Amino acid sequence: MQHVKEPSRMVSVMAETDVLVVGSGPGGLAAALAAARESVDTMLVERYGCFGGNITQAQVETIAWYRHEQTVEAGGIGVEFENRAKDMGGTHKDPEAQAECLDADMFKYVADKMVQEAGIVPILHCFAVGTVMEGNVIRGIITESKSGRQAILAKRVIDATGDADIAHLAGAPHRKAQGDEKMSVTMSFGCSGVDVKRFKDYVNANPARLAEWAGTTSGKEDDLFTPYLGEPFIRAKEEGLIPKNMRVEVIWHSLTEAGEATHINAVRIHDIDPTNVRDLTRGEIEGRRQAILVVEALKKYIPGFEKAKLRTFASSLGVRSSRKIIGEYNLTEQDVRNEARFEDTIGIFPEFLDGYGVVIIPTTGRYFQVPYGIMVPMKVENLLVAGRCVAGDKLSHAASRQMMCCAVTGQGAGIAAAVSVKDKVTCRRVNIAKVQKALEKKGVRIK
Repeated sequence: MQHVKEPSRMVSVMAETDVLVVGSGPGGLAAALAAARESVDTMLVERYGCFGGNITQAQVETIAWYRHEQTVEAGGIGVEFENRAKDMGGTHKDPEAQAECLDADMFKYVADKMVQEAGIVPILHCFAVGTVMEGNVIRGIITESKSGRQAILAKRVIDATGDADIAHLAGAPHRKAQGDEKMSVTMSFGCSGVDVKRFKDYVNANPARLAEWAGTTSGKEDDLFTPYLGEPFIRAKEEGLIPKNMRVEVIWHSLTEAGEATHINAVRIHDIDPTNVRDLTRGEIEGRRQAILVVEALKKYIPGFEKAKLRTFASSLGVRSSRKIIGEYNLTEQDVRNEARFEDTIGIFPEFLDGYGVVIIPTTGRYFQVPYGIMVPMKVENLLVAGRCVAGDKLSHAASRQMMCCAVTGQGAGIAAAVSVKDKVTCRRVNIAKVQKALEKKGVRIK
């Protein structure tokens, strides 16, 4: 590989803040809101033109599709996302759960309002490309944007990039998904021109069971209804409309009175490294190609879709896995499956697994506590990590990557960062009892 030498240069400081959150998916948005509501100066930096991460970029509307009557969860800012969006007319009833599907476009505005109301300083269209370090202490980040190369200095930094970009740049130990740990990426899309009544009649006459697509389950969820379209796509492959080697799992969600299916999750693209720009490029182009094939199959084989056409592509690939930090504690499959309890709990999450061929739906009230230690990277001070890149093993990732769990770790990280600033101690040495008390005051269930 060839290299060129960049000349050294001085970088202007764009801003200074108490808490800097990088990335605004459910984890980062929750972290920024939580910190700001603790009355510390907070800045939220996002590389795209809107907040929301996979909700708004990848059109993942189903933030809580696992929720059933007996589900026990933390509450807090994740549920606030649902409630606020519903109050603003930005949701549809989830067809398979006691939950709201978020309107991906409307949530851009919902997130704007929440950020503004909390007094967070928002920065969009800004990419983090480096870190400012003093020894092993992070002091801020280097950014690139239309304003050029600039620095943002902060007392505490929360990495909510999803890919542990800041932890990686700061030199924190981490690992990257390889081989069968590398989950597929998805190009979601929506359709217009759908005869919703005709389609619903078809679904009611041909209800799908979760076991039809879930792989390994505990058994109790096998007969749950799922918005899955299976058999017609077997025919599509047999008749050559879809290549036999193309993996297709068609799951629909929101339907509107205007004849729209706003989120169809069907495409699975394998062997993509989300930290490699060439892989991301290949995934975007291949994802759109496959999505168009699925649209043609929907029109031919699914009643109600005969006159449908493409409405929207997601703005970005939906990524499930990449880097994960090595934390002070690393969550395990046994923790998730056996209702683990921790002294440093910052929230709870249902026994919900969706990944690596395993699907467990929390229908019996079981849950595990989420420990603070999975957000604290080794060797770097005053950096916390929230969202899907928290520390853990392969199967625990099938729980911690879920958007509501990302909101739990985000809210915990935001409050912990605020408490550490106020007490003038490092994130690693923060008084966890104070953090827990602040979380409970905000209505978060931690035990």
